Amino acid sequence: MDMRTRVTDALKDAMRSKEADRLATLRLINAAIKDKDIALRGEGDDQIVTDADVLAIMGRMVKQRQESARAYDEGGRIELAEKERAEIKVIEEFLPKQLDEAETEAAVAAAIEAVGAESIRDMGKVMGELKAKYTGQMDFGQVGPLVKERLG
Repeated sequence: MDMRTRVTDALKDAMRSKEADRLATLRLINAAIKDKDIALRGEGDDQIVTDADVLAIMGRMVKQRQESARAYDEGGRIELAEKERAEIKVIEEFLPKQLDEAETEAAVAAAIEAVGAESIRDMGKVMGELKAKYTGQMDFGQVGPLVKERLG
């Protein structure tokens, strides 16, 4: 089952069970997916949003909510921070399991070997390989320095 269908089914279930907070978050996800559809159409592409696109969208949504929750905590707005964390939990239901540190290091080593990377100039190839296989499963902002360290 593709990601779009999973989100739509969850949205319908949330409507039936009258889970207002969950429903609101699922609607935000659905809107973000539709925004991406519209953006692709505007570029003249006839393609639809892929599962990888949806995973990237959800990853960005989680990151935005983590930053907001942190800001709310610093500002003493605990109730708003908790709302952001609740939204993160709903979004993460659709994301694949995050790789732990050992799995991430193994994935980086495998990607370096797969593309035959030898120097820092090959970092783009390695990151491309990782993004193709592990979108939604790792934070590429944290993986970048690890790749750089391995190649440097």
